[in-house]
Amino acid sequence: MNMKKTFLLLTLCCALIACRKTQVDFTFSPTAPRAGETVRFTNLSSSGEEWEWSFGDGATSTLKSPGHTYKRPGSYLVVLKVDKKNSLRETKEITVYDTIPTFVCEDSVFYIYEDYTFTANVYNPYNYEVEYEWILPANTLYAVITDTVPGDGSLHLYFIKPMDEAPIWLNVIMNGDTMHIEKTFPVRDTTLNSMLIRTTDGDYRQRIFGDRAEQPQLDAAATPILDAEQDTVQTYNGFEFKLSELKTVFPELEGFHIANRKIYYRESGGGLWVANIDGTNAVQIDEAECLAMTLDTHDSRIYWANEQGVWYMPFIGSDNNKFVTIPKLLNSFTNVTKLAADQ
Repeated sequence: MNMKKTFLLLTLCCALIACRKTQVDFTFSPTAPRAGETVRFTNLSSSGEEWEWSFGDGATSTLKSPGHTYKRPGSYLVVLKVDKKNSLRETKEITVYDTIPTFVCEDSVFYIYEDYTFTANVYNPYNYEVEYEWILPANTLYAVITDTVPGDGSLHLYFIKPMDEAPIWLNVIMNGDTMHIEKTFPVRDTTLNSMLIRTTDGDYRQRIFGDRAEQPQLDAAATPILDAEQDTVQTYNGFEFKLSELKTVFPELEGFHIANRKIYYRESGGGLWVANIDGTNAVQIDEAECLAMTLDTHDSRIYWANEQGVWYMPFIGSDNNKFVTIPKLLNSFTNVTKLAADQ
């Protein structure tokens, strides 16, 4: 009987000792922190008088419930030790995500009238629904958005005005939170080709950037170039071509330009034509009366004016001079008398 009592007593003592053994545990908040954001660790251990934290990035603490800030994204093992002599510990993994959302562009130098793409950089480990709102905040028009799709993290635009600091803003809405990002970009002017246009109202300059162009502006500097520009005589490959001589091949010829072994010419009361330099394979480019014409040898384009405006298209390269390119309208001037390319 005494032995039974002794056994029961020992069992009870062991149970009490087990119940008194420290249970080590902790939590942390937020559960998906970003780099640079303070993480609060809460010690849930049932007892203990000494605490030793190791945060997995080389930092430590002896506070009961410390805070810690991770500088870089990544996964870290956090270890809490309670009462060194008992070697009681708990280990948990914490994942630190990227910093506050931002947006980037592959280009580092920006010029007017060139296309650029800005892309949002948002780390979304829980696949929350994300909305993007791109904003051009300035009061003056300095950029044109060419494409942006709701919910798409990219912005396509081109700048139309040189600026030291062209602002672009982005609102990222994720899981009910709105994060606002502001950046500025230096936009440079660029010197490209200009079309000089003489009308009955004055002489204009229109700067051209690929298939985009600024609005024509009155420009006194265009006058001497337009005065000197002639389409009645031209030197090509060391030979001088004159209008009077070419009329033997093209009787209705009023003006011409030569490039790449092609002659582009306008006829009296007629349209715009192209032919090989020997006069073969003549093909009409435009049936409307051609009021003026010129060539831009830098961009390999022909420009001409009719009663609808000023048009352009690439040089024709085929031997038979047939083409499928559709001419594009540069401007709607209807009273053009002369054109010149300022390259």
